Parts: sequence; structure tokens; C-alpha cells
Amino acid sequence: PPYGSCPSHPPFKLCRTSTRLKSCDITRPQRSGMAGAGEGAVFMRSVLRRRGAARNRQSSLARRALTVSCGDMENLPEGVPWDPATNPPLGPLVDATPRPLPARIPHKGQSVDLEPLHIRHAEDLWRAAERDTSGEGWAYMGYGPFKDAAAMRAHVAGFAATHDPIAWAIRPHRTGTVDGWLTLMQIAPAHADIEIGNIWFSPRMQRTRAATEAMFLLMRHAMDDLGYRRLVWKCNALNMPSRRAAARLGFTYEGTHRSHLVVKGRRRDTAWFSIISEEWPARRDAIAAWLDAANFGSDGLPRRSLASFRGASA
Repeated sequence: PPYGSCPSHPPFKLCRTSTRLKSCDITRPQRSGMAGAGEGAVFMRSVLRRRGAARNRQSSLARRALTVSCGDMENLPEGVPWDPATNPPLGPLVDATPRPLPARIPHKGQSVDLEPLHIRHAEDLWRAAERDTSGEGWAYMGYGPFKDAAAMRAHVAGFAATHDPIAWAIRPHRTGTVDGWLTLMQIAPAHADIEIGNIWFSPRMQRTRAATEAMFLLMRHAMDDLGYRRLVWKCNALNMPSRRAAARLGFTYEGTHRSHLVVKGRRRDTAWFSIISEEWPARRDAIAAWLDAANFGSDGLPRRSLASFRGASA
């Protein structure tokens, strides 16, 4: 178009077809005159002011987002690892390879053997259960006590057939009979997360070297042989013996799920504990040192507590 004019717009008008200034955005007057030139200059300054304000708002929003993000970084929960290269914060990268499922295989220890639970164990287990005349050992279990040998046999038959939980019978060398069971359960291979639970020891097996080693054999199998990253222990929040056992083995208390389950018609709050892969080597070495024959006298009693070994390895 000729100088000072736009074919689509009269003089001194803003071209609205684009947000960018073009040669026709501010047209010059076809005839001279200070009034026309002044009107175009005023309009031009107005456009530039609006664009400057828009840029300032964008910069302000960016600064505010950065400030909020930095504030979030400073207030992250204590003890939760994160990758400093991420924003917003994310956990560190891990080996996401799914872990193997536990197999029904025996495990042999210095004082105890674990055998995949089978219906043939039912007779020994019933005799062991008969020694619990008060039924106290079943108070926090989801099953039991059993009224007779047939009821125990029916329970063992069903329990032995499940894959999660997967159960082992416990045979201490000292007695040669099956005196309890325990399981690996809540198995999550994709998350490398597994629980040791459903632990039942007969009265004569409780608080023995064999009881500790039975748990240790499965803990070591899950963490070392199968490579799980998180080992869980959970129990009724009112079950103080179980809570003490978890602490003794080196599990860390994580919290309580309130009103988590209904067990035998009663509310159950569940206390959660765990050992993770970074903690496991020290926990493993402490338990292994406690189980060593050198730690036991001729009377079969330990010379040192498990806690003392854990403190030495810390």
C-alpha cells in the first residue's frame, strides 16, 4: 500500500489481525498535521504499555511458581529420600525389575528346619496346640483355637494350598516335631515388597533360638535370595509381644492404621513395621551373630542380647 495508508484500515488505527506490530499497525496520516501524528504516537505508547504489562505479569507468575516450588522443596517430610534433579520432587530411581515369587522349598538352619506346610504336619501341630490350654496364643490370630484334631487338619489342608500366604511348618532340631508355622504373604513382586506374618509358635517353642532362626530364615530368603527391597511386619496394635518381637529383630515402626480390619467380630487397629534394603545388611549381620553357636552356653541360653549385637553393628 502507499506510504501512510493501509488498504484495510483508516489512518491512525491499530491493525487487529495480529498481536505483533506490522507495517500497517500504526498508519501515518496521508496529509500532514501535528494532531494526526500526535494521535498515532499516543496510541503506539498505549499499545507498548499494555504489552509491557502483560510481560510483567508473566514474569511475576513465573517468579511466584518458582517461589512456591522452592518453598515446597524446603518443607519436604523428614526422612523421605528424593531426587534433587526433579521438580516437583520425586523419589530416587530404583531397580524396577519384578522380584521372583517365593517357592515351596525347605530351608535349613543351625537349630531349626522349615518345611513347606503339608497336611501330614497336622498331627504334630495339633499336639503342639494342645499345650496352649488357655488359648492365649490364638488371641490375635485370624483363626483358632481349634476344637479338635479334625478342625486343625481341615485348617492345615486349606492353609497349605494357598500361594499368598505361602506357609512353612517349623521343625526345631531339639524336639524333632513340628511346633508352629509362619508365612511370606502380601507378596508384591512389581514393588519388591513382601511381608512375614501369620506366625504361630507353640508354647514350648516361644522365646527360643529356634523361633528366632525360623523367622530369620524367611527374612534372609526374601531379602537376599529373592532381592526384595521392603520387608513388612504388621500386627494388631494391641499385640504387645508381637510389637516387641518386631523391635527386637530390627524392624522400624511406621505407624498405625486405625480401624483397619474386623477380626473375629472385633475392631483391629494395625501397627506397621518394616526393614528396607538399605537397613537389611546391618539387621542380618546382628541376627546372624546372635544365632551363632558361640553366643550360647551349655544351658542353651544366649550370652548376649540381640539388641547388643545390633548396637555393635550400627
